[in-house]
Amino acid sequence: MAHWLIKSEPVKYSFEDLRRDGRTVWDGVRNNQAALYLKAMKLGDELAFYHSNEGLAVVGVAKVAKEAFIDPTDPAGRFVAVEVAPVRALKTPVPLAALKAHPDLAGMAMFRQFRLSVSPVTVAEWKTIMELGGS
Repeated sequence: MAHWLIKSEPVKYSFEDLRRDGRTVWDGVRNNQAALYLKAMKLGDELAFYHSNEGLAVVGVAKVAKEAFIDPTDPAGRFVAVEVAPVRALKTPVPLAALKAHPDLAGMAMFRQFRLSVSPVTVAEWKTIMELGGS
């Protein structure tokens, strides 16, 4: 099983929205690298749900509920989407400052390409984030 970090502005779609909805299509990704990450996701892969722009914290865990398919919001049919479902909220949100300050997370892909809405997370990074979040 692989691990990923997905970002969403909470005013547009929050982790609480995902919990309410039960699952959603993760669409609208138009960056080529992020799209490649979506294509690499497999059923059951775990996702750290990060609130971007406002909140700036990992707040929950989701999972891939359906692997990549043509993004219904892309009229050209070039990009993909996945379906995601909530797993659990973190007991304690893990703010960006804590992620950046932790030496075990210094190499995270999200810090190398911060504007990507999807990025991989190593097993060691995942374990650290989950520990910081009390999960």
